[in-house]
Amino acid sequence: MKKETICIQSGWKPKNGEPRILPIYQSTTYKYETSEQMGRLFDLEESGYFYTRLQNPTNDFVAQKICELEGGVAAMLTSSGQAANYYAVFNICECGDHVVMSSTIYGGTFNLLTVTMKKMGIACTVVDPDLPEEELRKAFRPNTKCVMAETIANPALVVLDIEKFARVAHEHQVPLIVDNTFATPINCNPFEWGADIVTHSTTKYMDGHAMTVGGAIVDSGNFDWSLYPDKYPGLCTPDDSYHGVTYTEKFGKAAYITKATSQLMRDLGSIQAPQNAFLLNVGLETLPLRMERHCFNAQKTAEFLENHDQVAWVNYPGLKSNQYYELAKKYMPNGTCGVISFGLKGGRKAAEKMMDELKLAAIVTHVADARTCVLHPASHTHRQMNDEQLKEAGVAPDLIRLSVGIENVEDIIKDLEQALSKIDS
Repeated sequence: MKKETICIQSGWKPKNGEPRILPIYQSTTYKYETSEQMGRLFDLEESGYFYTRLQNPTNDFVAQKICELEGGVAAMLTSSGQAANYYAVFNICECGDHVVMSSTIYGGTFNLLTVTMKKMGIACTVVDPDLPEEELRKAFRPNTKCVMAETIANPALVVLDIEKFARVAHEHQVPLIVDNTFATPINCNPFEWGADIVTHSTTKYMDGHAMTVGGAIVDSGNFDWSLYPDKYPGLCTPDDSYHGVTYTEKFGKAAYITKATSQLMRDLGSIQAPQNAFLLNVGLETLPLRMERHCFNAQKTAEFLENHDQVAWVNYPGLKSNQYYELAKKYMPNGTCGVISFGLKGGRKAAEKMMDELKLAAIVTHVADARTCVLHPASHTHRQMNDEQLKEAGVAPDLIRLSVGIENVEDIIKDLEQALSKIDS
């Protein structure tokens, strides 16, 4: 099926007399007739449900839909995009291991890997995503376990050369994890270009209405963990907490997601609420329509800003003047996303003045939903970074992140125009 059809038809497939719409399985637990039946579930001898902290039918049907959109073999939902990125890395890393990460990755993920996971004994080397391959190779160590990057960086809008990163990662026998939140599987499928694992903050375009916080992890099934048992013992050696099951032997291509679900979710518990998964599923049904409109509106808005006298610079991969224009055309020929970053000639003070004068666009922390919104990352989402880290992340002090919604584009542009006209007043 095409993606538009997958968004509507995939996941929940009702049988005769069952609800047409995906039900919310609002239950913490599930009943079985015998103790033996439940014991087999706890031993991972059978698939099924016994406690919603590990798995829930509503969540699984939505995860299945996202998995199909990405072209993966298995997927899981998490309570947030942050939880998804944490699980994706921690599922294969432990104390003493090392990660290579793109410097322009979302500020929350940057902090997760360079500060919080550092306290857990997992080291991280930050690299410029535009480095040539020979320089990128220098970041790897014998204990490197994965590479982490974003399809389109938030908020720097750097377009990742997925093939380059995948090639170098595989040379060093490690998987490439790509956060595909901004592009969504509608505009880009990183697996087609060599990525091994994809993560999402479903809070953004997938939900599309700023209603629910959530995340997702999708495994391509293409990385053969069993070839490197010494590097990935968590997947390739017996798990004593499940009576010695070896995930790669028992679950094959589903090993990675099975371990993340049965072990990490069991112990850390960042499950997505079934109610949130239900609302996410509603958002997914219109994702292709919304992404088309987001990209159309953002393109028109970026062109308007690029030609405005008070605008110093505009960063949007859809502009021919953008340094990532060709990469964007390669990986995302149908459009990138609805987010634009730009700066004003008056600098940070002018940016704050303009934002305060906006009437239609709201100043919010959120990004990538139906409503146009705006943010000053250096003051908000990235305020934990120092000036040097901001520079590495591609976040200039005057950078304004504009998330273009699906309103009429003429109204969006008029709102920006009137706000810009008041900067010097």
